[in-house]
Amino acid sequence: MESFVHLRKGKTPRRLHADLDGLKDDELGRGGFTGRTANIYRRHDPTAYRSVGPLRPIDVLTGELKPSDATDASGGPLLMFSNDDCRILLSRRHDPMPFYTRHVDGDLLCFVHQGTGLVETEFGPLRYRRGDWVYIPKACTWRQVPDAETTLLMIEASDEFRVPPPGALGRHFPFDPSQATIPDPAPIEDDGRDEYEVRLVHEGGPTTLYYQHNPIDVEGWRGDNFAFTFNIDDYNVVTSDSVHLPPTVHLFMQATGVYVMNFLPKPAEGVPGTERTPWYHRNVDYDEIAFFHGGSLYGIPMPPGLITHAPQGVHHGAPEKARERARRKFDEHSRVDWQVIAVDTRHRLTPSAEVLAHDLGQH
Repeated sequence: MESFVHLRKGKTPRRLHADLDGLKDDELGRGGFTGRTANIYRRHDPTAYRSVGPLRPIDVLTGELKPSDATDASGGPLLMFSNDDCRILLSRRHDPMPFYTRHVDGDLLCFVHQGTGLVETEFGPLRYRRGDWVYIPKACTWRQVPDAETTLLMIEASDEFRVPPPGALGRHFPFDPSQATIPDPAPIEDDGRDEYEVRLVHEGGPTTLYYQHNPIDVEGWRGDNFAFTFNIDDYNVVTSDSVHLPPTVHLFMQATGVYVMNFLPKPAEGVPGTERTPWYHRNVDYDEIAFFHGGSLYGIPMPPGLITHAPQGVHHGAPEKARERARRKFDEHSRVDWQVIAVDTRHRLTPSAEVLAHDLGQH
């Protein structure tokens, strides 16, 4: 049970996630770092294991995956991971969609890893650029028109994405919704074709609707349910000088069983002895997805486009060599320059066959 008393048994450091004196810091916590917690101090690296069976970390370079929309304008994104609450997909579209699309099972959040272009929506047109989040409400009709090859990480929820409830810092931290770009309606004239194709994306589908007019024919709208973009450059990063903060501090949006976070450049922890890398953990109640957008970690470049999956209950964390380097280079680096998009899910994610075929740990 939760208590205002936290016990200490055996050899433990005085400060949390600091002054380890050779021990390995391993957190066994409930509720995605917000519930009951045990910090366990080990002699050995808890990630030094060999896994037999489906529950194992997966590392995939998304550049090696081949969504059909990368080579066929009529193609679609590639499914990477799924559960009852969400699907995580990859798109690498070169050419404008010759159709419109509508996700009817839930909201859609798309992260622009690279590329620029236009998304036509019923609410109006939205320009996108690298680092943008593009939010498309459930059942909204839209069409992508890239300027050049665009790589999207796509998260389709089974219900509604919401802004997290305000915490102690108030409603503008870390995500200030007033920084979002909201479209103005701009109906598109018919171009003379006989019919317009709208593909409905849904379980058991697809279904295709054919209209005799362009479905982007909206003259006006009002309300609080609409498409928008938001760039990670406008995200207000919360920091601490004396402890490495848990991932939940960096929450961007959430849906039932799905939590989306931005890990972005920030000042590094400055109090001597503080561990600057994420501690070992097995995130008991959540699977973790990390998508590496760019940047570096204390001088070591992060591989852009790498996606990792850490299933709940299985130890993961920064490699021991990275931890030792961060301690050794403590006085040389005052910032963390990483850019990582994270998705935590309450239910276990199932990797697709394409992801398993490109798992770096199996090659």
